[in-house]
Amino acid sequence: MIVTQTLVEGAFVIAPTWLEDERGLFGRSFCQREFQEHGLNPRVAQCNISLSHKRGTLRGMHYQAAPYEEAKLVRCTRGAIYDVIVDVRPGSPTFKRWVAIELTAENRKMLYVPEGTAHGFQTLEDHTEVLYQMSEFYHPETAMGVRWDDPAFGIEWPVRTKLMADRDKSYPDFTR
Repeated sequence: MIVTQTLVEGAFVIAPTWLEDERGLFGRSFCQREFQEHGLNPRVAQCNISLSHKRGTLRGMHYQAAPYEEAKLVRCTRGAIYDVIVDVRPGSPTFKRWVAIELTAENRKMLYVPEGTAHGFQTLEDHTEVLYQMSEFYHPETAMGVRWDDPAFGIEWPVRTKLMADRDKSYPDFTR
């Protein structure tokens, strides 16, 4: 796997290394040993799938607070997303910085989202499916979020948002 640091501390783009022959491609999407070698959390507690029917659907910006912080490994398995991480860790050298990467079924890249960062994405195509590997079980009592359009971050979204959950629209301004 090719692991590349992003502009947010602890967040990485991960690309499989491919073996190719007449049958097609083969590569690893996850390796506990390689994750540990790069200082990434290799624990997988659960895997989630989301399917968004419409281009412009926005999901996020979500994270889990202590003591159930979670790391995520995100991959787009159908369609395309604009995947965003916001650093909401007060002691981090990249506090309030955001980074985005386009993940598509064709480019097969993945985004490693470290604990303590908010994560969300916007679909760039209809019928987009996303697979997440989570390091922690979901705990609704520690589910948190920041608003997708909060001026504290200034995230630049590529398309007009057409659909999102009421919860994601209603997070208060970020004040830390």
